[in-house]
Amino acid sequence: PGDNRPPHVLRTHTSPVQLRAMTDQGAPIRVIAPGPVYRMDMDQTHTPMFHQVEGLAIDRNISMANLKWTLEEFCRAFFEVPSVELRFRASHFPFTEPSAEVDIRCSWEGGQLKIGQGDKWMEILGSGMVHPKVLTAAGVDPTQWQGFAFGMGIDRIAMLKYGIPDLRAFFESDLRWLRHYGFAALDMPDLAGGLSS
Repeated sequence: PGDNRPPHVLRTHTSPVQLRAMTDQGAPIRVIAPGPVYRMDMDQTHTPMFHQVEGLAIDRNISMANLKWTLEEFCRAFFEVPSVELRFRASHFPFTEPSAEVDIRCSWEGGQLKIGQGDKWMEILGSGMVHPKVLTAAGVDPTQWQGFAFGMGIDRIAMLKYGIPDLRAFFESDLRWLRHYGFAALDMPDLAGGLSS
């Protein structure tokens, strides 16, 4: 109101970083793009602002098998478990073909969210093979190069790792919650119940 500045739109993905990297650097390339993003969501597993990280790998002969291995290894290392069960569901994203949403097996026991067990599944990320039209638009020849991309909410996977039942708690500024989970800069909560004294 009253100024001549152009309107701004809050970003819903960190995907523009990937396109810029492909355009600037060409192939082969590997990119990790973290940042805050904004959506019109608010429930136990969604918030209007969250932190997203997207990954991109472009090289010769990349396949869905490479994507699956990368995501399984990431989840195994992040959740600090010897194995993790992921479910890949066919989906649609305009920038990947084929596309998949990835769920992780979990359960709710005694008010705790636990990964790797139970009969529940929680979506943790979207992924797929980079669409040839996206490669072409970035100046990368899709007959020579292939790639995969994925995106996940950092807040949601932290929720799973530390057994936090409601994502909204990250943003409520409740000192009791902060004391319980102990998210100080140099402290690490355990997987069951925050920091011990």
